[in-house]
Amino acid sequence: MKVKIDIDCTPEEARHFLGLPDVSRINDAMVDEVVKRTEANLESMEPEALMRQWSAVGGQMTNQFMEMMRQAGGASGTGKDR
Repeated sequence: MKVKIDIDCTPEEARHFLGLPDVSRINDAMVDEVVKRTEANLESMEPEALMRQWSAVGGQMTNQFMEMMRQAGGASGTGKDR
């Protein structure tokens, strides 16, 4: 036996029915703060500096990955095999 119940209500009505608190004001405040901080950070970043930072991290990650592969493969890390 299957029973199907469709309830047509808004999210606010459902929260009230289930006894959940209304957190819409807190949510709005948090979203506003995130937007404000994001805009402040975007204004302070220059595209050239951002690309330099990403390039440096990418190069370091490539070097670390290659060193890990050398160690896993049993190479000496000097570019020559044992």
